[in-house]
Amino acid sequence: MFDPVEFVEKTVEELRKAYGGTRRVLAAVSGGVDSVTAAVLVRRALGEVVRAVYVDTGFMRSGESGKTRDSLRGLIDVEVVDESARFYGSLLGLGDAEEKRRTFREVFYRVMSEIVRESGAEYLVQGTIRADVVETVRGVKTQHNVLSGELQERFGVRVIEPLRDLYKHEVREVARYLGIPEAVIARQPFPGPGLLVRAVGVLTLEKLEIVRRATELVEETLANAGASQYFAAVWEHELGPRAEVCLSSGRCLGYRKFRVLATGVGSGRRVYAPVALLEGDPGLDAGEVSELTEKAGVSRFVVMLSERSGGKYFVSVRAVSTSDFMTADVVRPPDELLLKTVSSLLEVGGIRAVGFDVTPKPPATIEYE
Repeated sequence: MFDPVEFVEKTVEELRKAYGGTRRVLAAVSGGVDSVTAAVLVRRALGEVVRAVYVDTGFMRSGESGKTRDSLRGLIDVEVVDESARFYGSLLGLGDAEEKRRTFREVFYRVMSEIVRESGAEYLVQGTIRADVVETVRGVKTQHNVLSGELQERFGVRVIEPLRDLYKHEVREVARYLGIPEAVIARQPFPGPGLLVRAVGVLTLEKLEIVRRATELVEETLANAGASQYFAAVWEHELGPRAEVCLSSGRCLGYRKFRVLATGVGSGRRVYAPVALLEGDPGLDAGEVSELTEKAGVSRFVVMLSERSGGKYFVSVRAVSTSDFMTADVVRPPDELLLKTVSSLLEVGGIRAVGFDVTPKPPATIEYE
């Protein structure tokens, strides 16, 4: 059984032996529990030489930079660096999920390497956890904070990753022991590339702003839905012709593929395939959805909640329950919460339709790209 006290004491001792006497250490924080816990843990071991920096990539949620700085005040001071224009310059117009993630990672580490050099830091602290490493090694998707030895070779950055062997639930236990505020521990999980991987397909500023607003509304309305993670993804509402797929039970269902690809998992590895819209809401269980995705050659299925005339974007609402983020079950919010969510989303200009993602992980990943 995992013991957070034992882990902290052992890790602090190891950090002091390995990095004691270091003049300056930079900790990259995003406001999430992984990066904050890593920063606080290394600070406990090495003291005031640890400095925290938050890079605003432009893919953050509404007001996130200020909220992060304020929520950590008194725990660890955070310097906010706005590099959004630089990220937009490299990523706008890209459509392939893996290309977007790799480009994001490239820009992120170029920015961080510059900050490291300017600050005179010798090491960079990252909140990399086991799930990040496993998914990158297996080729499911490239996590921006997993570069192994390339960081020092290509960017001149040496990293400290004290949480690399822990799963998310274990990180949260460590965070509570370290006295990190519950608001940080319970914060909605947020991917390193942020809204970039929820603005599915070709990235535009319009799509990014719509997913930013949609995320805010979904997080407000589904806060009490009982899910580990709940958010919105956005893509163009463009559908191909109707097709049909049959379950092994003999039940056949109609569907249409969106003209957009999303990331999934097949045989433990990455699948990059269309998203499909099921006809109606057939109430499938997880096994049936998994069977359908394989037979239809898609990464995931969504069901329509509501549609209106006008607008060109489809919003997919995602709600899942997970402990380790390696697997996840779909959580269907109560109808009244979903209706409230749909109503608020359809008031946003540009949104034409709202659906609900019924796909567990696997075969879908939690994030869309």
